[in-house]
Amino acid sequence: MRDLPTSLPLRLKGVRYAVGGTTLIPGLDLVLDGRGPTAVLGPNGAGKSLTLRLCHGLIRPTAGTVDWLGPGAAPGRRRDAMVFQRPVMLRRSAFGNLVHALALSGLGYKARREAARAALDRFGLGALADRPARVLSGGEQQRLALARAWALKPEVLFLDEPTANLDPTATRAVESMIGEFVRDGIKIVMTTHDLGQARRIAQEIIFLDRGRLIEQTSAPAFFDQPRTREAAAFLRGDLLC
Repeated sequence: MRDLPTSLPLRLKGVRYAVGGTTLIPGLDLVLDGRGPTAVLGPNGAGKSLTLRLCHGLIRPTAGTVDWLGPGAAPGRRRDAMVFQRPVMLRRSAFGNLVHALALSGLGYKARREAARAALDRFGLGALADRPARVLSGGEQQRLALARAWALKPEVLFLDEPTANLDPTATRAVESMIGEFVRDGIKIVMTTHDLGQARRIAQEIIFLDRGRLIEQTSAPAFFDQPRTREAAAFLRGDLLC
């Protein structure tokens, strides 16, 4: 994957999203490049998860465009993956969940089994290989979902609140995996309500409020010198009205 030309940057231009006559994203313009992990922050209802789904192509905008602009972008070539707050586990073993995902990506029988085993071993999940995925703990399921995404060799990985329901030990394990992804050159774009986590992981912050981009800046600048009153109020823990 690293030898392929990049699909980044990803540009959202004039993106609007409405459901049942209610506008949830009124008009969003932003660009994501390959420079370091990005954390998407904002209060409840800011449109963080919707933005990730729009970027990943799970939903289509009501108006506007979502375009991969890099030289590696091409119709039908998917270079991104997404892991949700509550990962979807098939009624298969942990190993079988990875093999299934790799089969859908077009990998051959032997290659997908080797890649699945390598992903489990890489992240210390080899002992769980034969266990039914749906009986694993929440932390184990999330780590398995991350290993499954990594096995697909994405250029960009979207993470939607990946540690929201986990205890500190499981959160630490997930953050360790994210760190390995970053070292592998994978662009991370993640939503989180945990400001401490955003400080630990992110190099860039995207701050949304009611579906609008309020700030997009480096993490140190956002936390130390927010440019807008909305961001400053959010960091203080004030309710945004």
